[in-house]
Amino acid sequence: MERKDRVTKIEKKFHVRDGRPEFGATVDPGGTNFAIFSKHATQVILELYEHFEDQNPVFRYVLDPIVNKTGDVWHVYIEGIGHGTFYGWRVDGPYEPENGHRFNVYKLLMDPYAKAISGTYDYSKKQMYGYDRSNQIDKDLSFSTLDSVETTCKSIVIDTERYDWEGDVRPKIPMEDTIIYEMHVRLFTQHPTSQVKQKGMFHGIVEKLDHLKELGITSVELLPIFEFNMNAIDNYNPETGEKLRDIWGYNPIGFFAVTGNYSPAIQWGEQVFDFKNFVKRMHKEGFEVILDVVYNHSGEGNHLGPTISFRGIDNSIYYLLEPYKRYYTNYSGTGNTINSNHLVVKKIILDSLRYWVTEMHIDGFRFDLAAILGRDDKGHWIGDLSLLQDIAQDPILSGTKLIAEGWDAAGGYYLGEFPSGWCEWNGKYRDTVRRFIRGDHGMVPDLALRLMGSPDLFGRGGRRPYHSINFITAHDGFTLWDLVSYNTKHNWANGENNQDGTDDNYSYNHKVEGPTDRMDIVRLRKRQIKNMIAILMISQGIPMILMGDEFCRSQQGNNNAYCQDNPISWVDWSYKEKNKEIFRFFCKMIAFRKQNSCLKRGYFFEGNYPQEAEITWHGVHPYEPDWSYHSQSIALMIHGDQTERCKEGSDIYIILNSYVEPLCFELPKLKGKRWFRIVDTFYDFTNDFVEQPQPVAWEYHVQDKSVVILISGK
Repeated sequence: MERKDRVTKIEKKFHVRDGRPEFGATVDPGGTNFAIFSKHATQVILELYEHFEDQNPVFRYVLDPIVNKTGDVWHVYIEGIGHGTFYGWRVDGPYEPENGHRFNVYKLLMDPYAKAISGTYDYSKKQMYGYDRSNQIDKDLSFSTLDSVETTCKSIVIDTERYDWEGDVRPKIPMEDTIIYEMHVRLFTQHPTSQVKQKGMFHGIVEKLDHLKELGITSVELLPIFEFNMNAIDNYNPETGEKLRDIWGYNPIGFFAVTGNYSPAIQWGEQVFDFKNFVKRMHKEGFEVILDVVYNHSGEGNHLGPTISFRGIDNSIYYLLEPYKRYYTNYSGTGNTINSNHLVVKKIILDSLRYWVTEMHIDGFRFDLAAILGRDDKGHWIGDLSLLQDIAQDPILSGTKLIAEGWDAAGGYYLGEFPSGWCEWNGKYRDTVRRFIRGDHGMVPDLALRLMGSPDLFGRGGRRPYHSINFITAHDGFTLWDLVSYNTKHNWANGENNQDGTDDNYSYNHKVEGPTDRMDIVRLRKRQIKNMIAILMISQGIPMILMGDEFCRSQQGNNNAYCQDNPISWVDWSYKEKNKEIFRFFCKMIAFRKQNSCLKRGYFFEGNYPQEAEITWHGVHPYEPDWSYHSQSIALMIHGDQTERCKEGSDIYIILNSYVEPLCFELPKLKGKRWFRIVDTFYDFTNDFVEQPQPVAWEYHVQDKSVVILISGK
């Protein structure tokens, strides 16, 4: 019914009805329904704005708890309101941080279900905070009466039916055939050498599709594209004085809103359709789009952070709090932890995921610090009983690729323990390959497990080799080139006294720290890169490579470049020509994997005896692998003609020599066949991967720090 008694003179053009408890801003032909959850609020106010920079609303409506509330959901329907309307919420209630409540009606709040957000938050403004920042004694126990509207973004009503997908069809690439390329939208093309028109934008990726096609990857995995504040940090580069930026996007301020940072639009909602255009084009070209999503924490930070959304809507519901409820549980390492055990919080996460699948046509998700979503409210791991199981069994999400980062910042490490249906970043694979390539002792037995798809981790509960996401480098850590060029991290430019970033890199500089003119060292470093990509592409499981590794991108030894929106982390495309032999090798190894189905099996190897096994292990003598602590080499043969998925005659023999001296390997005899060389990483780019397989004798001299790949034939 119409509520004219609460409409001021300027607001009479709006007709108001009670509305319905349907979260977010939902548009229909007659108007828009607004709804928000708050269990402990005493008053909820909706404000509409004509322009996103306005400080005075054109309409302000105080919801009646009798007619505008169902359970703990506050709702109202406004006729005539549609796509492009700017709005925000104000929520009043107790301000009692020691009891977990931080309501402040002076703060204009973002709708957690907002599909788009306008403007940019300025965390340096004291109006952004629910407490008086000038009160250095009481700090967050004090209360701020400053209105945040002048420094606060507005939510935008988005009519999702306004877009024509033109029959868009998802590629639906089988999991075992997937090759993932992890990338950051802005950093991928921001460097001047990218030579694209829309640098740092979604369309900039489209302008580089020829490169991705040439490389051979199937799926791009985008670092977070939920709305976030690039200017959320106060650090400066101590060497240049440059203000640093929170560029990676791992501090989201909205689970439904695509960021406007990667669109040329002025953030009036166009970024939503710009992103849809991007996804549609990627699908048309045969690529999947996977999103790196962050549901374990928000960008509101710790108890001294700004009040943007969850904190002001119902702090004690949305966040996990310590027993003394003033402080936040910090499993994420960023100051707060989302309470994914509460039904309402589970709902917003599931609704968000469904939105990205149904409305944005996303093909899959990689979950940041996903172990947090598997903890109960006491911090205990409950895997199969947690939100993780709900996600895996959801009828809409079950058809997408679900990838977990199986650890968190509080010491939780649950690799291999996720519910059925989940793939996982295999951190053990990363560390084992790095250490083997570096020359560490004791790595060979574990390396064998990683090459087989980590059956020790994923060989139970109906899981398959492709549930292991194999990677050697990712956004978090050294690039592949830096992994072979630096012994220690060099993060001084981050302004944290080189204390940030991991110290456990398992890297080796090959006797010179950083850049060098010594060509013998440069050649060895490049050989080690070829060794690692060869191992990655012959391993069972799903390979993932980091943007720019295909032509030796460097971050100058910085292994935590989250704040470097500059040439340190921008992809320098001139390196594609400078290191064209590495790029060529990447392309060839990816193509080799695609052509040999026995390298991407849908099940684990079987058989215990050499004559029966689908995989056999060897040393310098056939069937005599050296599993000892001091061993630094191993060979394996994948028997392609014993599996349905491999063509007859496609046996593959792989020799991995991380020893500092050459070794002579006697090759297994074949019935009516012989061995042909495909790969020998010791050779230069004219001969490291041969177009025409070259026949070899029944023994092969493998040079130091080299990988050799042979195939059988007649």
